[in-house]
Amino acid sequence: MEGLMRKSSKLVGLAGAVLALSLLAGCSSNEPGPEQRAVNAANQADQAAARADAAAQKSAAAAAQAQAAASRVEQAASDAKAAADRAEAIASKTMSGAPHMVHHHHHHAAAAAAPSDAGAPADSGAGAPPPAPATP
Repeated sequence: MEGLMRKSSKLVGLAGAVLALSLLAGCSSNEPGPEQRAVNAANQADQAAARADAAAQKSAAAAAQAQAAASRVEQAASDAKAAADRAEAIASKTMSGAPHMVHHHHHHAAAAAAPSDAGAPADSGAGAPPPAPATP
């Protein structure tokens, strides 16, 4: 804001210098008088200062919004880390306390080839080749 005031002061000073030069040089009748030009320059300087002030206010508002967004992102990251830490602790407990069951599947080929009960029907042969036809 201090820089804005300096710029406004410089613009007003410049308007004063233009007024002084116009008084020394003299003006033709079709141009506005030195007083009018000084007033115009002062008005332009005032408008420029007002625009600069509005821009500074918009910039401050944008900075505040960015800061709030950064705070939300930081909070979300903190929450995510806490959740990850909890998940890791749960996984660690689960892995250390759970019994490890290993299942072994044994295939008994001999039991499928020779039925244990003589009166039971023979294996359907699923997965085995069909018996060869008898030769005469």
